[in-house]
Amino acid sequence: MKNKNQNQVCFKNNCFKVELAITPEEQERGLMFKKDLKEDEGMLFVFQDEGEYSFWMKNTFIPLDIIWVNQNEEVVFISENAQPCSENNCPSIDSGEKARYVLELKGGVSKSINLTVGGKAEIEIKIPVAKKVNF
Repeated sequence: MKNKNQNQVCFKNNCFKVELAITPEEQERGLMFKKDLKEDEGMLFVFQDEGEYSFWMKNTFIPLDIIWVNQNEEVVFISENAQPCSENNCPSIDSGEKARYVLELKGGVSKSINLTVGGKAEIEIKIPVAKKVNF
């Protein structure tokens, strides 16, 4: 259900409350060390410029669906059920596509809502003024 008072990403009628990762520190930490994630929650990485961004699962405890979204709010790549990694040399997950946003959801959610490349996202976020300096 859409709620204009919270940061969220919607795909058709499936909406997710998102925590924002805007600063380099927030983006580096991501969902590391988080032990659980509800089906309707996620983390949205917001980048200043559209580009190719890779992710890894170091110190992540739960499988994640990682969804790359371009500046036109179109899904350009989905990595389903990326697995946790506790090693030092965790593999990098590359989309090979330019994105402005990357959304992390609980593993399996993208399949359960039939999300596909080319799908349209509705991104409703309020970036705190202190973090808008670089934008």
